[in-house]
Amino acid sequence: MKNRNFSLSDRQTLEALMLHRRDIRGNNFRHDPVSDECVSKLLQCASLAPSVGFSQPWEFVVIRDAQIKAKIAANFESENNKAAQTFKDEKQRLYQTLKLEGIREAPVNIAVFYTPPTEPVLGQNSMIEVGEYSVVCAIQNMWLMARAMNLGLGWVSILDPESVKETLNAPQENKLVAYLCVGYVKEFFSMPELETLNWKRRKDLSGAVFSDSYPCSS
Repeated sequence: MKNRNFSLSDRQTLEALMLHRRDIRGNNFRHDPVSDECVSKLLQCASLAPSVGFSQPWEFVVIRDAQIKAKIAANFESENNKAAQTFKDEKQRLYQTLKLEGIREAPVNIAVFYTPPTEPVLGQNSMIEVGEYSVVCAIQNMWLMARAMNLGLGWVSILDPESVKETLNAPQENKLVAYLCVGYVKEFFSMPELETLNWKRRKDLSGAVFSDSYPCSS
């Protein structure tokens, strides 16, 4: 519909989706199956994301196979052991108690790839990374639609991307941007889980917004 206008109720619903979106861990996924129709809806919403030069530089691998999930989970466990060593003392102890993925537990996993251009892309000359940013926009679309469908989505970033590519037979030139776990959840927490665990507090927006330029450092 051309020039469609949205109501205050529409805006409030969108804001509520943003407010109640959560990154879901493995101990919160239910075993209920996720239909192909639901997955297709998420991917369709991903394809509606803005992209530099209308390049649409994304590809998706939908994973339900338990053996493939097990290989990805082993990848995570290896990388997670390394990651734990980057934290010290109380932070390390807390880190080791966290359940940071739901690869095996989620009925559906989705690997999201960036496909580099084979010809010049409008708007991507000076900042080549905007192609990958376009893929992240697609992921955000998926995340919000998943929440609107009362589906949980978790982004697993503690992975060796080259190992994931090998497991999934991905083309060498493709870049793994995200590995997502999708499924119905036991509950959606009222606050982000890492905030409730005092890992981090939400940033005060007033300290992150500047007028016209950053203040002079001198």
